[in-house]
Amino acid sequence: QVQLVESGGGPVQAGGSLRLSCAASGGTFTMYCMGWFRQAPGKEREGVARISPGGSSADYADSVKGRFTVSRDNAKNMVYLQMNSLGPEDTAIYYCARASFGRCGLSRSEYDYWGQGTQVTVSS
Repeated sequence: QVQLVESGGGPVQAGGSLRLSCAASGGTFTMYCMGWFRQAPGKEREGVARISPGGSSADYADSVKGRFTVSRDNAKNMVYLQMNSLGPEDTAIYYCARASFGRCGLSRSEYDYWGQGTQVTVSS
């Protein structure tokens, strides 16, 4: 049974930073691409960042490029999302997700396991 548990969310002022963590258990972590998604109230869930199984390749949504960095520690089965220069538009529930085997994009349909989410609230 694959489980993903996010942590690190919370309130932050505009311009600040947060680091989200995702602890994965079950399955073979190193075989799968991992992604971060977010969903703001009244909006669709969108892909924010993804990282390849070995960690050598990453991709980002245009809205977060240059501000967010995704990383993983395969020895610890952890994925991280460092978020800098946060703005009110980044307020959302952030989800960690595991992609289907062989998939590694930013499309929600490519991911089959999801965490419960962690709330990030950025105040201006």
